[in-house]
Amino acid sequence: MRPPRLMEFVVDTLGKAPEVQRAQAWQEGAVRPAGVHVTFVTGSEMWIAVTGGGRPGENYDKPEVPVTDAPPAEIPVPDLLQNGKITPASAEAYIAAILNNSGNTEIKHTYAYSAGDTPTAHPGVGIHFHSDARGFLPFVHTARAGQGKGNRAFDLQDAF
Repeated sequence: MRPPRLMEFVVDTLGKAPEVQRAQAWQEGAVRPAGVHVTFVTGSEMWIAVTGGGRPGENYDKPEVPVTDAPPAEIPVPDLLQNGKITPASAEAYIAAILNNSGNTEIKHTYAYSAGDTPTAHPGVGIHFHSDARGFLPFVHTARAGQGKGNRAFDLQDAF
């Protein structure tokens, strides 16, 4: 699933999640041409970049050909709130579960970056597709209710 279509899928899926008030497409020009701005029911906000890696040998000059199979088995959706706040780790687990449980037949599985075998410098969610393509959703900004997103990308609050 290429980034523009992945962005649409994430916006649509997160927009239906129980702890999400609104999800909308977000961009920062050429720096981040695809992303999702999420407003949670608490009023806290998160800005997520949407990137991806095509399947081996994929030619982006040609139309995308989706590869489908059985969707991943549903997993429990963990609590988003930890002591009344959202943390990057709780957001990772929550968003990974919501996307995993969407019933999308292109998805093989999803994962929280912090739950993987290889630690990452920044929190986010990864998606493996049946086509062997990958989607990457790194968290770029967070804000508590009533705050702006700030100017420093990847400088996330511990709780928001």
